[in-house]
Amino acid sequence: MPSLNPGRITSLINENMSLFTSGISYSSLISNTLRSINLGWVQGETFKILFIGCMLVCAGVIGAVVGGCTSLGSLKLRRLGNVFAIIGNVISLIGFGTIRAAYSQISMTAYPERVNPEIPIGFYIIMGLIIFILVLSLILLIVQPKPSENDEYELQQKYKLFLLIIPFIALVFVFSYLPLWGWRYAFFDYKAGGTLSKDNYVGFKWFKFLLENKATRNDIVRVLRNTLAMSGLGLATSWCSMAFAILLCEIKQLRIRRFIQTFTTVPNFISWVLVYSFATLIFSSEGIISNIIVARGGIAVNYLLSDQHTWLKMLVWGMWKGIGWSAIVYIAGISGIDQQLYEAATVDGAGRFRKMWHITVPGLLPTYFVLLLLQISGILSNGMEQYLVFENPNNTREIMVLDLYVYKLGIGSGKIPLTTVVGMVKSIVSVTLLLGANKFSKLIRGESLI
Repeated sequence: MPSLNPGRITSLINENMSLFTSGISYSSLISNTLRSINLGWVQGETFKILFIGCMLVCAGVIGAVVGGCTSLGSLKLRRLGNVFAIIGNVISLIGFGTIRAAYSQISMTAYPERVNPEIPIGFYIIMGLIIFILVLSLILLIVQPKPSENDEYELQQKYKLFLLIIPFIALVFVFSYLPLWGWRYAFFDYKAGGTLSKDNYVGFKWFKFLLENKATRNDIVRVLRNTLAMSGLGLATSWCSMAFAILLCEIKQLRIRRFIQTFTTVPNFISWVLVYSFATLIFSSEGIISNIIVARGGIAVNYLLSDQHTWLKMLVWGMWKGIGWSAIVYIAGISGIDQQLYEAATVDGAGRFRKMWHITVPGLLPTYFVLLLLQISGILSNGMEQYLVFENPNNTREIMVLDLYVYKLGIGSGKIPLTTVVGMVKSIVSVTLLLGANKFSKLIRGESLI
């Protein structure tokens, strides 16, 4: 956490910078200090020493984490883990000494009122924690019996699975839960580049603004209407991927089947910017369709600028881009259906359609319902890229979905607190829908999603 960064020994360093960033990116570390270095308030060498110290602390923490992971194994592996922990903690302490040396240099500046040198509270907290772990590792290394020569470095199977999931848990925490700390901006009158303090704390001002301001309330209603309408169309056509997968598997020519599957899956890997470029080549006033119309004596029409049937247009483009990719999970499900069922149905005289309707579809319905319920929980999350590239002054009222609205409100208008409030409401509603979908699944299917 940036507030516990032991390397922030001067107010010149960005207060939102973490120890990890300070130890891996020298350019980020000195991003706010270049003017002070050029004016001679501080020396550039001081920040190089600070960078090395932060890097050593990070390396030591990694070593200690490795030691903690290996402590789940056999006695021989646990002793090795203690050694890793001791080495890692010693490296971290060397890093803290280096940071302290950088502080000593920076505290001798002739302009202390401009540099504001200080030892952050995180310096003492993290160093104390490292010393505590170091002492425990030394005690364990002394107390633990020595392993025999026949012992091996091995982990139990349950611990192997646990260690495999740790990186995933770390990624989920960093990208899904840690950003929730940003919700605090909803309670401050914050502007980009500013700081959070009691002076700009406004409580529930922006929540009241969202409900009491008529213009904002009308915008939210319109945006929610567009979001729910396009998500509803997506839910209503969610069966198309399953139907496409079933029909694809009915093609007996393997080469043709693979060609169609590849041809329909590739668009998923094309960015929406390129998709819009492709649409421009076909549907713009100078596109292929308009050229054909003009050649027949008609008038060129720019179909992309039209505001008619905007929701259906977005649905069709989304299906074209994602139907092949969405069908993959159903194709995998079809391959898992017992082939003896098809053989028995053939013996009973069932044709292709009967086998699809009575065997394939029931076999895929559990997968379909799980994906459908997950899609319901994300009904407010349409994404932003597709609507951003297809938006124009004519269709902006119909194409503005919640994610795009939040983007324009925060990045375009700079209303970060209000954007945070809208994002909070969206997250709470999404979690509520997920729990409701889970309850509904349990009532209907007897199985829960979570």
